[in-house]
Amino acid sequence: MDKEKLFEFYSHELKDNILRFWLPRCLDREFGGYLNCFDNRGKNLVSHDKYVWSQGRFLWMFSKLASTAAPLFSEQERSKLRALAANGYEFLRRHCLMGKDDWRCIFLLNRDGSPKKVGDYDTLDMSIYADCFAVIGMAAYSVCCGNADAYLFGKTLYESIKERIEKGVFNTLPYPLDPAYRAHGIPMILTNVAKELFEAACIHDKPYCKELLSDIERTATDVTTNFMDKDHLIHEVITKDNKPVPGLLGQHINPGHSIEDSWFIYDASKLLNRPDLAQTAAHIMKESFIKGWDEQFGGILHFVNLDGEPLRFISDSTEPTVTLVKGGWGDKLWWVHSETLYASLLFYSLTGDEQYMRIHDKTLDYVRNHFINPDKETGEWIQILTREGLPQDKVVALPVKDPFHITRNLLLICELLT
Repeated sequence: MDKEKLFEFYSHELKDNILRFWLPRCLDREFGGYLNCFDNRGKNLVSHDKYVWSQGRFLWMFSKLASTAAPLFSEQERSKLRALAANGYEFLRRHCLMGKDDWRCIFLLNRDGSPKKVGDYDTLDMSIYADCFAVIGMAAYSVCCGNADAYLFGKTLYESIKERIEKGVFNTLPYPLDPAYRAHGIPMILTNVAKELFEAACIHDKPYCKELLSDIERTATDVTTNFMDKDHLIHEVITKDNKPVPGLLGQHINPGHSIEDSWFIYDASKLLNRPDLAQTAAHIMKESFIKGWDEQFGGILHFVNLDGEPLRFISDSTEPTVTLVKGGWGDKLWWVHSETLYASLLFYSLTGDEQYMRIHDKTLDYVRNHFINPDKETGEWIQILTREGLPQDKVVALPVKDPFHITRNLLLICELLT
């Protein structure tokens, strides 16, 4: 591994392609917050809608970029990034909550920050994942700018999230799940959210750190004990009482999700001084890639069926998750591959196992040939491909163009290489 050449490549992608696309076009100077409802090719802004999901991610992104220890930005550039983060902080603080004392996040906002319903849904708090992204944004901003109020906002929202999950009164749209089941995404994201809040608590609220470490251990262990099978593959859905679910609903994995969670679990292992968790995380990353790699067309599949033939997706279940799996299993997504680039380099640096470097190189070859935009004027990566590797205009979760995963992974890679 030539660290210098890799750093040059990844820092170029981050600064000259991804950030060049988003700055300043994402900034809403009139109403605050960020605009990101661009089409897949990045040519047209198709809506001024603002998803709290994305607003929290942007806030995290600009805060982390401004405070990174990697030699990426001048002080003048960091100052501009802090100003960008402040813009998102103020918008979220004013508009993201259901009410003054109602610590639930509205899912979708109009450009001016007023609430907006989605389709025929009556609820405004459509997804607890939006709340989670608001928390990590607030936590990162509180560290970046020394803002104790942002930390308190994030902490209060986090406590509300935990309470709602414990009571089972929360939504996970656009992918709702019957209360009889549990989704891997919940303990997965909470491990990362608690870790981000822990970093902020170390500055603003040291007594709270112990509780956060306990939360991190509980959610990371939940994944490895209840969702992970003997082959280190993480099933996306289990029963409420932690039993396997037969059929496609319970016998599929999302390789990208699993690979992302592998480094969440590794982060947990560092904070908890749990080398056993670190070893498990490395196994999860490797086995998820092996299972998810498409030997016929290259790239990592969106979903892999573990029940019977690897690529047979037959089920009469009407669960939205099953519909998603059946309709999009062969899609190749930009964020899955960026997560793999970072996780493979991370576990190579930790273990020295050349297999992780081969995974990185194999993935990078695919990324260069398929996701990095051949239109240099646009720069930002293509979001979604068909199984065969051709660009397709298709919505993934939200009707937005989202730089979160790519920016986060490129930044983490740059930090890893310095």
